[in-house]
Amino acid sequence: MDTALNIAQGVSVAAQPAIEIAHLRKAFGSNVVLRDFNLTVQNGENVVVMGKSGIGKTILIKCIIGLIKPDGGTLRVLGKDISTLNHRDLDELRMRIGFVFQSSALYDSMTVRENLEFPLRRDRRNKISGNIEDHVREALRNVGLENAIDLMPSELSGGMRKRIGIARGLILNPEIVLYDEPTTGLDPITSEEITHLILELQKKYKTTSIIITHDIDLARETANRIVFLTNGIAYMQGTYDELMNTTDPEIKHFFKR
Repeated sequence: MDTALNIAQGVSVAAQPAIEIAHLRKAFGSNVVLRDFNLTVQNGENVVVMGKSGIGKTILIKCIIGLIKPDGGTLRVLGKDISTLNHRDLDELRMRIGFVFQSSALYDSMTVRENLEFPLRRDRRNKISGNIEDHVREALRNVGLENAIDLMPSELSGGMRKRIGIARGLILNPEIVLYDEPTTGLDPITSEEITHLILELQKKYKTTSIIITHDIDLARETANRIVFLTNGIAYMQGTYDELMNTTDPEIKHFFKR
């Protein structure tokens, strides 16, 4: 992505990108998921990664956060080479990254309040000042669910669970947010609400985001750039309009409405 395009789209250009991935490889036995994946994400940029189911999109972001170890290549996040970090340093880096799971991954035995308190109590950086209750309520206000603070996850609708998952992912004021299929399983109206919420929070907190999705509408509304993943590589990347209007049959079929 060139500088002119960054400026045109309002993306902050920094000397050091938020994420740098070079020649990333990951296989599970004979199943090669990431073959030679390359991607640079600038600070403040929203990058949407699209591709067929099972192609390796979720594996990619799990590599970024250190949940899965790549077989080769280099992966630098916020200036840190993931492969060189010990357990403690990796945990500290993760505190700077919000991860919003596809299933929301709320603890079923905890209330909404306790789910949001959990990352705050584990933060060793001591960068979150003030009362924990205040931070929890602010996070819930951000997603429009302050009244749900004492509910159990079983009492939440699918859309509410997604919102709480986003609130938890952002409660430590991360510099990067990784979204794994944030609108999967939701009705069109709720999907649109989640899409607008992602944009509002990105604007408010100036985060860098990678969004994994099959949702064409979400991609159109949120992406500064779309990366199409296939055969283990970043096959094509560009704006929504560029990919929507391409004559490449691999992409054209995916974007067919």
